[in-house]
Amino acid sequence: MRTRIIAVTFDCHDAEALAAFWGEALGSGEFERWDDAHGVGYVELQLDGAAPLLFQPVAEDKVVKNRVHLDIAPAEIDQYAEIDRLVSLGAKVVTDDPAVPFVVLADPEGNEFCVLPRR
Repeated sequence: MRTRIIAVTFDCHDAEALAAFWGEALGSGEFERWDDAHGVGYVELQLDGAAPLLFQPVAEDKVVKNRVHLDIAPAEIDQYAEIDRLVSLGAKVVTDDPAVPFVVLADPEGNEFCVLPRR
């Protein structure tokens, strides 16, 4: 039996705002919204050819480093131009170690992700 990923889920305080950040970051604007049986509103960001990102509101704050994170690379511009663009959208640079090819950023809710050079 085969299993597949149906979404990568982000816990967050503001599902709409975080989905909007990632929609701009990834150049995708296809959103689906729904409420669960308890009235909690979820936002799903559709991505071409990949599992969607799902934004799930939670009350608690992020406390420690993510155990799972996204690695992204720009399709058309250089790595540092992409980092500048992401920072202008609300990301923050966490670490930029010249000994490694990636730069760690955090989205507006503190979720870390890596930006690698264009491939």
